[in-house]
Amino acid sequence: MQITTASALSPSAPFLKPKYLLNRNPNPRIVPVQQLNLFTSTNGLSCQRSSSLFSALTSLMFPYPNPRFSGFKFRASSVPENVEENQKSSSSGEILQLGVMFAIWYLLNIYFNIFNKQVLKVFPFPATVTAFQLGCGTVLVILMWAFNLYEKPKIRKSQFSAILILALLHSMGNLLTNLSLRKVAVSFTHTIKSMEPLFTVVLAALFLGEKPALPVVSSLVPIVGGVALASFTESSFNWTGFCSAMASNLTNQSRNVYSKKFMVNKEEALDNINLFSVITIISFLLCTSAAIFIEGIKFTPSYLQFAASQGLNVRELCVRSLLAGICFHSYQQVSYMILQMVSPVTHAVGNCVKRVVVIVSSVIFFQTSVSPINSLGTGLALAGVFLYSRAKRLKPKPKAA
Repeated sequence: MQITTASALSPSAPFLKPKYLLNRNPNPRIVPVQQLNLFTSTNGLSCQRSSSLFSALTSLMFPYPNPRFSGFKFRASSVPENVEENQKSSSSGEILQLGVMFAIWYLLNIYFNIFNKQVLKVFPFPATVTAFQLGCGTVLVILMWAFNLYEKPKIRKSQFSAILILALLHSMGNLLTNLSLRKVAVSFTHTIKSMEPLFTVVLAALFLGEKPALPVVSSLVPIVGGVALASFTESSFNWTGFCSAMASNLTNQSRNVYSKKFMVNKEEALDNINLFSVITIISFLLCTSAAIFIEGIKFTPSYLQFAASQGLNVRELCVRSLLAGICFHSYQQVSYMILQMVSPVTHAVGNCVKRVVVIVSSVIFFQTSVSPINSLGTGLALAGVFLYSRAKRLKPKPKAA
């Protein structure tokens, strides 16, 4: 599943705590001279001031006479020359870290889609595969909390019902996405999922009362037209795959719109990573029940032995399923980490680029036949997604009174 509306979740965990001065004066009326930088020279040289301004300042800061501080002079402190260099190096370090995070995000997406498609080709049980992937995520979440890599959340009873609805929509979105990947090519599934902005705009208008601006509505035209053009010329077109991908758009964007209401109270709301972690655990329980009800118990020794007798390489199946599950959870975790580092609009642009990377890499790896018109439709849809992310950045001009 692609989580692209991380913009609906607002990061709340602080990264920096305020630092306090080490040399604090116990007497609030007396301020040590070492902590005052009242006069700063532009050329870095210290200067002395003994005019009436000095008298005014001393009378203001020391309203009661104290003989111990009667002969003090105030000097300017020079600005360190390496401050700007430190700021530049810090900025370069943040940019490098962000670039590495984006690269990891894209690589995990590529490997997930490749491994997941390989598993679904030989193991046609999308509900079981989805439950297994969420199970891998559940194990990673428990390890994260057990080793104190991230602070455990405190969930209140008033929050649980909202989280349960989010988990239900999350489960449905992942299950429908895997059903689409089972039926059609990876590139076509992701082309259909590029219509997520359309569902976001419609659902936000219906349930949040948000009226989209004209540039946002205009950007939806190439998205819809591109997906339609790609669908008409798709060699692997299948109605089940097409409808399940569209339904996954609906469930995923419903989850994101609902999460906006859930995250209204910042004091009670969970941060992005913990909210995703809790949803993963609940979704695993929901998908496991659904997989047993729909497909039966498939990951059993007896079934795997039967599959091996039919020519299935069980060892490769288990290894690739495990790798797909780890990549599945990891790329979403990295996505939320990036969201805490950049603005939602920047994240949306990065997600658009990610979809391009996944489509191109899957076409190359699986050698998917793509016609020129199909490529045009896919490119048009992705261009529309990029325009949509840019249009969301524009702020409406205030109306004149």
